[in-house]
Amino acid sequence: MSLSPPRASRLIFATIGKYASFVKLSHTVFALPFALASMMVAARDRHGWPGWRIFGLILAAMVTARTCAMAFNRIADREFDRVNPRTATRHLPTGQISLAGAWFFCLLSAAAFVLATYGINPLCFYLSPVALFMVCFYSLTKRFTDFTHVYLGVALAIAPVGAWLAVKGSFAITPFLLGLIVVCWLVGFDTIYAIQDYEFDRRHGLHSIVVRWGAKNALTFAFLVHMIMWGLLVLFGLIARFRVPYLVGLLIILVCLLIEHWLARKRSLKWINVAFFRLNALISMIFLVIVLTEVVFRWFNPWR
Repeated sequence: MSLSPPRASRLIFATIGKYASFVKLSHTVFALPFALASMMVAARDRHGWPGWRIFGLILAAMVTARTCAMAFNRIADREFDRVNPRTATRHLPTGQISLAGAWFFCLLSAAAFVLATYGINPLCFYLSPVALFMVCFYSLTKRFTDFTHVYLGVALAIAPVGAWLAVKGSFAITPFLLGLIVVCWLVGFDTIYAIQDYEFDRRHGLHSIVVRWGAKNALTFAFLVHMIMWGLLVLFGLIARFRVPYLVGLLIILVCLLIEHWLARKRSLKWINVAFFRLNALISMIFLVIVLTEVVFRWFNPWR
């Protein structure tokens, strides 16, 4: 029996929504602003705009690479997710998405990423398999290293480096500094997030900084890493010759980081999601806005 057009449309949108939820598409907000900021600095001589084609391809590459990595993460962790009360309601453990469907979605995203890089430039295309390996490999690291958070940070750091390469077609120090900032930022907030699974990970032989050092010491480590990240943001602003708007944004980011760590230490575990998602999404968006302000509105900071 065929579906009527309205019912078919609802089914399509429901399927799209289910797969978007499966890979937590909304969490793209973490790395994407840093990639776009890198893109704007790379295209500074053009008021931060590389053109619609490159912008669209950078966006497509970012979304598809992250989607591939997240789908692979869900596949790799499906048996742990099944027995973890926090994750037992995810799509694979509950059968909302089949394993075959998850693999198809993962491989389709990988193919779309490679296609996007092919449209950007030869260097991005040649490096695309390396990028895919790095973003997917993280999902296996919790099985053998306590520093799994660092691997995740490196995976996300590919975003600003890749965006720079998409515009410039060559390497430079600036995108690697942004990448290091992303690594420190990610290590800090992912360590906080891992506190939720401390007991589960310890019982099941999974590794993390929290398991290795305990929650209190891990929080101290996360705070120190975030302060290093903030110092690197200051250094980035000095190298880029940013001025007042960037300084104001840095102060707001510092306040957000301090609130995040206050919540992690003083509130119950349910507040970790507030610290993890809302505050870190705000931090990345603030960074994007202040870089956009400095690059696009040249009267704040004329580039000579």
